[in-house]
Amino acid sequence: MSQADAGVRHPYDRLTPQAVLEALDAVGQRGDGRLLQLNSYENRVFQVFLEDGSAVVAKFYRPGRWTDAQILEEHAFAWELADAEVPVVAPLRLPDGRTLAQAQIDGQPFRYAVYPRCAGHGPELDDPETLRWLGRFLGRLHAVGAQAPFLHRRRLDAETFGHAARRRLLALDLIPPAQLDGWRRACERALAAIDVAFSNSRETRQIRIHGDCHPGNILWRAEGPHIVDLDDACTGPAIQDLWMLLSGTREAMRGQLATVLEGYRQFARLDLRELALIEPLRTLRMIHHSAWLAERWSDPAFPAAFPWFGTPGYWGQQTTQLNEQLEAMAEEPLALSAWD
Repeated sequence: MSQADAGVRHPYDRLTPQAVLEALDAVGQRGDGRLLQLNSYENRVFQVFLEDGSAVVAKFYRPGRWTDAQILEEHAFAWELADAEVPVVAPLRLPDGRTLAQAQIDGQPFRYAVYPRCAGHGPELDDPETLRWLGRFLGRLHAVGAQAPFLHRRRLDAETFGHAARRRLLALDLIPPAQLDGWRRACERALAAIDVAFSNSRETRQIRIHGDCHPGNILWRAEGPHIVDLDDACTGPAIQDLWMLLSGTREAMRGQLATVLEGYRQFARLDLRELALIEPLRTLRMIHHSAWLAERWSDPAFPAAFPWFGTPGYWGQQTTQLNEQLEAMAEEPLALSAWD
C-alpha cells in the first residue's frame, strides 16, 4: 500500500505553487505567479516565469536522497564543464554566491537549485552526423571528467547498482510469490555474469561521467547538444555514457558506435576493453530501475506513471529480459574493425 492509499502525506505534497514561488522569491527570483511543473519523477522541477519577463527552472531535490556534499559536487562538475566550454545547463549562482538553497516548507526541509530556462529537442540518433557530433561532445565531457575524481558521488559498479539494488528490492517484499523464484534465480545468474565482466575490466579507467546519458537528457539546440540533469553523475566507465545512444541489432549498434567514436576520439580515448561492459551495464540498469520504482512507490507520481509496475506480468517480463541478457552477456563483446 502506498502512502497515498494510507492517507499519509508525501513530502512533495508540500510543494504547492505558493510554496515554490516563495522559495524562489527568497533567493531573488521573484515570480509573476505563473509556473509549470515539468516532467520529472525523481525530483520536482518547475518552470517559473519571473516579473522581469524571463523564466527560470527550479529543481527541488528529493528529500533524503543526496547529501549536501553530493549535490554540491554535481553543481561543481556542471560549472567545471561550463568553464571548459562544454555545453551544459549549469545551476545559477544565487545572490549569496551559492548554487544550492534550502527552505523549510510546512515542516519539511527542501534543497533546491535554480537553472536558466533552455529550450530544445531530443537528438536525431538515426543521423550519422548527429552521432559524430554527440561523440565529440561526450569526448569533451569525459576529457574534463578525467581531470579529477569525485569525492562524494557514488560509483557505478556491480555492488552499488546490482547486488545492493537486489537486496533492497527483495527486502520490500513486492514480488508476487508465483514470480519470485524465477526472478530471483535469473537475477542471481545475471549478477554473477556481471561480476565476472567487471572483474575482467577492473584495470579500465573510472572517471567522472554523466551516468544517465539517455537521449532525454540531451537537449539539442541550433548550436548543437547540451547536457541537462547531472543528478546521476557518478564515477564509472566512459562506455556508460555511450551505450545508451545505441539501439537495434548488434550490427546496427556496431555501426552506430563506430560513428560515435569518430567524433569521440578527437577529444578522448576509449579503452576498447570497455565494450565488454555494454551488456552488463544494460543489465545493471534493468535491476536498478526495478529497485528504483519499488522504492519510490509511495510517491503518488509513480503509481500514476507506471501502473504496470509490480504486476505478475511485469515480473514475468523482467525475468524473461534478464534471461535474454544472460545470453547477450555470453556472446562476444561488440567488436570494432581496425579502421573504426
